Amino acid sequence: MSSASWKRDFASGLVILVPVLVTVYIIIWLYQRLAAVPLPVDDVSVTVEGTAYPLETPLTVLLTLVIFVLLVFSLGYLMRTTFGDVIEGGLDGVMNQLPGLRVVYNASKMAVETVVSGTDELQAPVKIETWNGLRMTAFKTGKTTEDGRDVLFLPTAPNITTGFVVEVDPDAYEETDERVEDALTRVLSAGFGETDTSDIPVVVDADDETDDTSSE
Repeated sequence: MSSASWKRDFASGLVILVPVLVTVYIIIWLYQRLAAVPLPVDDVSVTVEGTAYPLETPLTVLLTLVIFVLLVFSLGYLMRTTFGDVIEGGLDGVMNQLPGLRVVYNASKMAVETVVSGTDELQAPVKIETWNGLRMTAFKTGKTTEDGRDVLFLPTAPNITTGFVVEVDPDAYEETDERVEDALTRVLSAGFGETDTSDIPVVVDADDETDDTSSE
């Protein structure tokens, strides 16, 4: 087995194993934190064939999740009202007055908005030529300006929560048949998640073949 082969196999194994381990670790960490929430759940158990199995910890975790979900839905409903807008605006104003903490607050808020919205708000990915001969991946937002230009979001790699909002003419970018998920994977992976094109056949123009034959 060549050196390149075992390195590729080792890297492929890490790609599969590490995300699973990280996910399991996060689940265990969250379970332990939820189980530590002080709720009035004591001496709850189930008896099976004379053996009592305590249910305090699982019940505490379940109740904590239910309370959290109800709280989130309540706040979400409140934010749809005018009073909620006033509260959110006031909270943003207070947090943005705190040096240092405002960076953490705004970054956390932006990260949550990105995770919750996912890719639903991003339309089809496109290619835009930012400089002569240099193309970058952008996404349609579905918005247009008053003068008829399309509004595109040009994310940075590998942090897609930052980027540029650009207004371009409809003929200034190139449409692609790429999925949003594939384009985001390429940006998030800093280009390393690009689809493997080694098996894609190369289309040779017939005129080029004729020229090559005549030159021989």
